[in-house]
Amino acid sequence: MRRILLTFALVLSAVMLSAQEGRVRVACVGNSITWGHGIKDRDHDTYPAVLGRLLGDGYEVGNFGICGCTMMNKGDQPYMKEQAYRDALAFNPDIVIIKLGTNDSKPQNWKYKDTFMDDMRTLVTSFQNLPTKPKIYICYPIPSTYTRWDINDSVTRHGVIPCIKRVAKKMHLPVIDLYTAFTPYVHLLPDNVHPNEDGAALIAQWLSLRILEDRK
Repeated sequence: MRRILLTFALVLSAVMLSAQEGRVRVACVGNSITWGHGIKDRDHDTYPAVLGRLLGDGYEVGNFGICGCTMMNKGDQPYMKEQAYRDALAFNPDIVIIKLGTNDSKPQNWKYKDTFMDDMRTLVTSFQNLPTKPKIYICYPIPSTYTRWDINDSVTRHGVIPCIKRVAKKMHLPVIDLYTAFTPYVHLLPDNVHPNEDGAALIAQWLSLRILEDRK
């Protein structure tokens, strides 16, 4: 009986692994907004978690957000120096959603603004070089209602977003304008920076619509 159960377990494991390998892997790269700061049930209510449910069983969505991270390698917490970045690469995604830039707007980080575009190109290229050749979406940061934690919405709007736009255009990357989309919903930012569960669900809806539309 024990041998039969062991055989069954091995077969089931192989079937599950095969099913996972057949799914489209989506890597959500970002900062605390991606990670889910302020959201009580992160396994269920962050935008990557909701995105996974909206996309369905054919997709596997990974949350590779890290609180406080910057696009810039000279920032106070560079994303590309985090384990989450290495984990996102090892995930071998078919789709990558990059949502960074909010923390780059802080004065201690934005003083290195001349490096932003080069570092963004480096990040994007590292994913483009994966064997899976993933489709990469670049998101504009969502707005913040006033300066908090030194995050500066004016810098985001007039500095970070134009830099993202220029790199995305040159690298022929699809852009998802979460800044404009979220502007009518800033009341869903209880701390003026991070979306609550309803705000995260909205972000997931916009992302899922774009992904599913592009894959038709």
